[in-house]
Amino acid sequence: MAQQEQAPHHPAPPVHPVDEKPAVKRLVPAALQHIAAMYAGVVTPPLIIGQAVGLDTAGRTRLIAASLLIAGLATLLQTLGIRTFAGNRLPFVNAASSAGITPMLAIAETTAKGHQLPAIYGAVMCAGVFCLAIGPFFGKLLRFFPPLVTGVVITLIGVTLMPVPVGWAQGGDKGAADFGSMKNLALAGFTLLVVLLIQRFTKGFVKQIALLIGLVVGTLAAIPFGMASFDGLGSAPIAALPTPFAFGPPEFQPAAILSLCIVMLVLMTESSAGMLALGEICDRRTTGTTITRGLRTDGIATLLGPIFGGFPTSAFAQNVGVVSLTRVRSRYVVALAGAVLLVLGAFPILGAVVSLVPMPVLGGAGIVLFGSIAVSGIRTLSEAGLDDSSNIILVAVSLGAGIIPLAAPTFYAGFPAWAQTVLGSGISAGALVAVLLNLFFHHLGTRGTSRAAVLSAATPGSGTQIP
Repeated sequence: MAQQEQAPHHPAPPVHPVDEKPAVKRLVPAALQHIAAMYAGVVTPPLIIGQAVGLDTAGRTRLIAASLLIAGLATLLQTLGIRTFAGNRLPFVNAASSAGITPMLAIAETTAKGHQLPAIYGAVMCAGVFCLAIGPFFGKLLRFFPPLVTGVVITLIGVTLMPVPVGWAQGGDKGAADFGSMKNLALAGFTLLVVLLIQRFTKGFVKQIALLIGLVVGTLAAIPFGMASFDGLGSAPIAALPTPFAFGPPEFQPAAILSLCIVMLVLMTESSAGMLALGEICDRRTTGTTITRGLRTDGIATLLGPIFGGFPTSAFAQNVGVVSLTRVRSRYVVALAGAVLLVLGAFPILGAVVSLVPMPVLGGAGIVLFGSIAVSGIRTLSEAGLDDSSNIILVAVSLGAGIIPLAAPTFYAGFPAWAQTVLGSGISAGALVAVLLNLFFHHLGTRGTSRAAVLSAATPGSGTQIP
């Protein structure tokens, strides 16, 4: 009897690092590192807005819980996705953006007491609808974002956000008596030193979670000096699910809606930049479809978030820094972080434990995070044809435009409010100038295949990594 031929064995295709499912012993610490990096940023908008509208401690706690809950849902939707409808399926964190704080404070100042949050939430919901309406068009503009442009934007994300960890390192609260004191700076410096020593003298997974270890060691070091406060543990409720429209039904004021829609344009630009940055870091090409699905997630979270007390939602650049620093590119790590955010939102007592990390400790670690984003952008620029004089001019002017708000915060004080909103963000200002100059130098009046077009086809997929 003839022996049956066996079907040829085909090995399973390799799993892309973005789709890898790490073991639990690697998954959990990596997810906690994302939580530690972003927690202060997530709670900042509800804390500031809650104080501005006169909420008591319980009211601010509800706002923080809602912010964490919406961040968790948006992050899960972004990383896991819903078929081809929503979610960019990258290690991408979505949460309430600090970019909306200033215009929301302006709304609060011009609205009668008791109607402030309803007016803010009505404007935020309209901004979510606006994002859903124009989001698909953003995904079709990728050809105007060659490495020359994306390199500028990624660099500016790191550079323009550097004042955030610097402020944290000084204590976080500019009104505090010890803001900028030597003890705060020493604690931040100690945390930074711990991260550097772990990076230098360890290998493997321990090296990957250097940031988390630095945060833990820094917090422990702060306890003997009375710099780690445990007050939040006693006042936080154990469990408290957000109540729909707890602060009243939304109110729709035209001026408030216009200002938040302008902010949403800025957030969409920054979110698109974050997706392009992650495409570079993760070696997974960011397509127009990817950006469309990602912005649709932003829009859904921004539209539905106000029902429970959320604010405008966008990308969190500090978590892009975590990915670039650790090289842990699995989206399931960030999905677990999203699930943890959900739990923190449902159990405020757990969120209070995370908030024990002192601001100076966050500042010391944040310098590494945001600096690593800038390095990723510099690497992209180094491959973008800077031997061409027009490209040099494009990068120089774009970086200059992006740094103006950082170097001179009042530079645009005499401009109309809408222009201040757009140009006051170094990331959006630099991105806008880079796109316009790229059109001027490489698209308008040119024929054939330009150098920029060739470079555009080469990335983002070149596998830029941060050592």
